[in-house]
Amino acid sequence: MKIALAQLNFHIGNFEYNFSIIEKSVADAKQQGADLVVFPELSVCGYPPRDFLEFEDFIEKCESVIERLKPLTSTIGIVVGCPVRNPKIEGKDLFNAAVLIYEQQVVGYAHKALLPTYDIFDEYRYFEPGTSFKTLPFKGKRLALTVCEDIWNVGNENPLYTHCPMDVLAQESPDCIINISASPFDHGQAARRIDVVRANTQLYQLPMFYANHVGAQTDLIFDGGSLVVNAEGIVFAELPYFEEALQVFDLEEVNAAQGLDKAHGEQPKEKMRLIHDALVKGVQDYFHKLGFQKAILGLSGGIDSAVTAIIAARALGAENVKCLLMPSAFSSDHSVDDSVELCKRAGIPYEIVPIAPMYDVFVEQLQPLMEGKPFDVTEENIQARVRGVTLMAMCNKHGYILLNTTNKSEAAVGYGTLYGDLCGGLAVLADVYKTEVYLLSEYINKDNEVIPRNIITKAPSAELRPGQKDQDTLPPYDLLDTILYQYIELRQSPADIIEAGFDAAIVRRTLRMVNKNEWKRFQMAPALRVSVKSFGMGRRLPIEGEYLT
Repeated sequence: MKIALAQLNFHIGNFEYNFSIIEKSVADAKQQGADLVVFPELSVCGYPPRDFLEFEDFIEKCESVIERLKPLTSTIGIVVGCPVRNPKIEGKDLFNAAVLIYEQQVVGYAHKALLPTYDIFDEYRYFEPGTSFKTLPFKGKRLALTVCEDIWNVGNENPLYTHCPMDVLAQESPDCIINISASPFDHGQAARRIDVVRANTQLYQLPMFYANHVGAQTDLIFDGGSLVVNAEGIVFAELPYFEEALQVFDLEEVNAAQGLDKAHGEQPKEKMRLIHDALVKGVQDYFHKLGFQKAILGLSGGIDSAVTAIIAARALGAENVKCLLMPSAFSSDHSVDDSVELCKRAGIPYEIVPIAPMYDVFVEQLQPLMEGKPFDVTEENIQARVRGVTLMAMCNKHGYILLNTTNKSEAAVGYGTLYGDLCGGLAVLADVYKTEVYLLSEYINKDNEVIPRNIITKAPSAELRPGQKDQDTLPPYDLLDTILYQYIELRQSPADIIEAGFDAAIVRRTLRMVNKNEWKRFQMAPALRVSVKSFGMGRRLPIEGEYLT
């Protein structure tokens, strides 16, 4: 039997488009002699649909796509992901299901049993967990059909769950496991995914065909990397990252593959390459799926805005990106020169808009309200907000979408001006620590020096007062990022971090800044998720909490 995996870039709620790419993939799979073509989780409607699932019309449109797919299945089977109704009175109204369609009818369902409710997942809000597990007959084979998380409780050892669908399905002697998935990207997820799939294949002595989403949905990015792993745990194939793909595999050839290295078909997993490609895809899909074309950002001469500009140019084309250079009285000459050089090297259009005249008018008009108090963060923030007003005026007048250039370190400790440099429709680097931004810049420059060396090597500064440097206010970034990682990703307490050898005063001050600035992050643009714990849906903290303050 020949099985095709189709990892596609679906668009949430765009039923006509989703149907069209499924239809084309079915035709391509037929042409290549496939018996069955497998699509990812909730492929009919896109993932994650969230509260769209509460609209009756949305569910009816999902059902309509299933009806339209039936005529395509005279000679080929289709497995698609779709919300389906729960016919019982008890429980939630819907199941998250894998639907097998063949010979113009629905042959069977697999209802997702393990519903994740951690990090960015909130599936128990919408779905009833499946409780009955049966293999499905298809062309003389028996298929163990599963949905995403259902394979993440290998041997019933995951403490989040109390049962394992594959333990039941394996008793019916299936010929293979099929898993349809929506596995969001972070830079370590591809390796973890392979470990889980391999553990299943080795435990149950069955090959697995694993279909994953590709493309971005607002802050979530899906990397693809769909898998075929045989019963020995050999990765027979891993589909490309961040690209749509359809590939056909012969079940007998997969079973026959022996004596190969376990990582035989794996792709390389270089961290900075993965983050770079994820960010490019995130920007590209955010604009495409919302119908936007042109981006604008403020280019300061610093590394964050430089990296953001290059990511945007690679995602949208340099001609669709505009950079504004907005020097103030405190900006150094080299900041403007470095920014101009970057734009010339990358072919990005730019304009220089000095903000001193606008800033001076603001300060003059505000003098009666300042009561003669000395220069402080107020005047610093006025400069940032003048820049924000200028950028947003360009957005309104010319149809740009503003890209925010804040990194994760700054976002964590609130080192930014609300309604100033924290403005934007999408926060490109807000899940990338400052130390990682430097590594990302080196990756960008690996073939040729797009980002001028001086931007990378100079001391970071907001340039909002004379001689200002970031580390006048913050701990050194290598120290700061290590502490932030312990707290945000690993969720360690102050005592745990101090016990690990970090200075107690610095730890307490850092964590106090993180928690006191939740209100700023609550108002920030969506941040493209590339780590295991990003700001946004995956990290829900109270704004007014007193913990660790």
